[in-house]
Amino acid sequence: MAKSKFEISLEEGAHKVLSNLTGSWEGITRTWFEKDILADKSPVKGTFSSILGSRFTAYDYRGSLNDKPIEGKMIIGFDIPYQQFTASWIDSFHMGTQIMCSSGPATESGFSITGTYGSPEYGEQLWGWRTELEIISKNEIVITAWNISPEGEETKATETVLKRTL
Repeated sequence: MAKSKFEISLEEGAHKVLSNLTGSWEGITRTWFEKDILADKSPVKGTFSSILGSRFTAYDYRGSLNDKPIEGKMIIGFDIPYQQFTASWIDSFHMGTQIMCSSGPATESGFSITGTYGSPEYGEQLWGWRTELEIISKNEIVITAWNISPEGEETKATETVLKRTL
């Protein structure tokens, strides 16, 4: 019997890439609110876990920003019909009560997904948020995010360098 596209993806494709992230990670997050001006550098701990039969990977993390605790969760998947990575992201600082949905292509060493955020109280134009996950090795990854102004200018917002602990 022929294998399904999902079974193939688990063995040698994008779902295998996500499954390989499973485990505990620790590192440092750097945050910028203004271009090229580092606002914070703090430790972070996170866990990647497979959910729903390895269809998705959950990334749960805890850290701080300016000595105030923050936590977040990202659910990451690979959309086989559309051949792109997709994610939903929530956290206790950046997103408030919103959920950001993002999608985008695989890259040479991970993926790059883009979503939008905003609030009517700050104007009708939405801002973009691009997140890249780069796999350096089986024991090191870098998650970098950029703010994208309504005019299209990108500015680095966060960079998290993680090393596997388990």
